[in-house]
Amino acid sequence: MLAWEEGKLSEDIMEEQCKLTQADLVIFQFPMYWFSFPAIMKGWIDRVLTSGYAFTQEKRYSQGIFKDKKAMLSFTTDSNESMFSANGINGDMNVTLWPMQNGILHYCGFQVLAPQIFWAPSNVTADARAAMLEGWRTRLQGLLAEAPLAFTPSDSFDRDKGFQLKPEVQEKHEDQEFGLTVGTHLGKRLPPNSQIKAGV
Repeated sequence: MLAWEEGKLSEDIMEEQCKLTQADLVIFQFPMYWFSFPAIMKGWIDRVLTSGYAFTQEKRYSQGIFKDKKAMLSFTTDSNESMFSANGINGDMNVTLWPMQNGILHYCGFQVLAPQIFWAPSNVTADARAAMLEGWRTRLQGLLAEAPLAFTPSDSFDRDKGFQLKPEVQEKHEDQEFGLTVGTHLGKRLPPNSQIKAGV
């Protein structure tokens, strides 16, 4: 934070921050490596989304600095969709996405749009890959109008009690079948597809 406050970040980092400041929508396009971002993209995140610029202790999550911006992940996998299911060998994709979408994008305040996932494009036919691209092309036309994924609002947590969920919020969801989110699940079943589709 000190380097950012004193303007001592390197010129290339400040250029990237300037681009981000001007953007209304940021799309992170990447091949999924080891259930996460490739190292070069993680390095960009670590260097560009600096404390003070992208978040502060007071400005994060739904009250975050980038709350008027949208962001999303668009990525390819090497595994088929069935392998990233609740019963699949890789585990539930909603769980895989939680640290990236909540712990990075939403943490900085972004309104996070549903991810664009290209399931195992190297394992399908050329026609199937063309259909994937056409679907993405079509989606891009209305992307800014899409509703974001749902996350538990910051004011649902009690700052004076270690940012624990407020009792009244817990009580409101006592009879619900599913938890609030993948991370704030209240010991209940995870809400299905909550990190993959908006409005669920």
